[in-house]
Amino acid sequence: MSIDPRPQPAGAPERVPYRTILATVGIVLATALLLLLIRATATVLTWIVIAAFFAVALYPVVNWLERRGRWIRRSVATLVVFLAVVLVIVGLITVFVVPLVAEARQLAGQVPQLVEDARAGRGPVGNTLQRFHVLDWLRQHQDQIQGWLSGAGGGVLGVVQGAATSVAAALTIFVLAYLMVLEGPKIVDGVLAVFDDRRRADRVRRVGADCARTITGYLSGNLLISIIAGVATYVVLLVLGVPYAGLLALFVGIADLIPLVGATLGAVVVTAAAFTQGVRAGIIVLVFFVVYQQVENHVLQPVIYARTVQLNPLTALVAVLFFAQLSGLLGALLAIPLAGMIQIITRDVWDHRRGRLKDEPTVGADRRLAVET
Repeated sequence: MSIDPRPQPAGAPERVPYRTILATVGIVLATALLLLLIRATATVLTWIVIAAFFAVALYPVVNWLERRGRWIRRSVATLVVFLAVVLVIVGLITVFVVPLVAEARQLAGQVPQLVEDARAGRGPVGNTLQRFHVLDWLRQHQDQIQGWLSGAGGGVLGVVQGAATSVAAALTIFVLAYLMVLEGPKIVDGVLAVFDDRRRADRVRRVGADCARTITGYLSGNLLISIIAGVATYVVLLVLGVPYAGLLALFVGIADLIPLVGATLGAVVVTAAAFTQGVRAGIIVLVFFVVYQQVENHVLQPVIYARTVQLNPLTALVAVLFFAQLSGLLGALLAIPLAGMIQIITRDVWDHRRGRLKDEPTVGADRRLAVET
């Protein structure tokens, strides 16, 4: 290799090697290809993420059952746990669907009378429509409404396809979660085998356990809060005599699963339904939701989440807004556990850099530190 003896002029820019240019172009192209791949497989990736969260939530239960009975293999323990989950889901559906079917039949029988009362301005529905001038608005936009209804009739095929896709997604998520739990120990051992240092592998295992407890605590806590919201709503609506209390309470319980905005969404719908029964019932339901949301935000959520996720309200709000903007409804649902996991990893890296123990454990009440030095 010869060296150019000619001196470089002062201030001349250095030439960038061709290898550096080619490597930069390759990285940019690989990144763009990866983004296109993620976009093309977004649905499948979403299913995998949801299945992973369910797998992490059920993983400790399978481990506990496997340890309790030495004669039980992991495949049997996994099958038993998932069958129990299926039975619980079927039981809940039965508990809710049977009253809902009865109420739906009752509603179907009352529809003609309700329509006639609404047109004549009689009854709670008719009085409400008359008070807010809804009937006048419907008469003025009758042609537009008829055109919309006729166009909506062609969307039946789309609804059927959406239902089929939802069923396929549920089955796929269930199978993925089952296989993740079944092969969980092998996956964990394979990941830890990458680290040559045993101390580093133990550190990764402990931090991973903290993250798993965060996900489990969030899912169980969120489900418990939603059940409390649904039951409390049902009792209030039942006492006030608001029709279809079971259906409305179920909607509140499902909507309450959505962080921050779910409770408000359920409150708006149920309060509007209560006002159709009467002004007094509507005001009472409105006051109930205002009081309950304060209790949920300042009592239930801090008590349930404080020992698991350990996120302050500002961090939770920022996380929900950020992930909701990034991934829509799925991002809003997973925002709090993801923020908790990011917090755990950040604290672990920070404490490891500083070379000292944390004053308090990252997650859980067992006082077990995530990093030991």
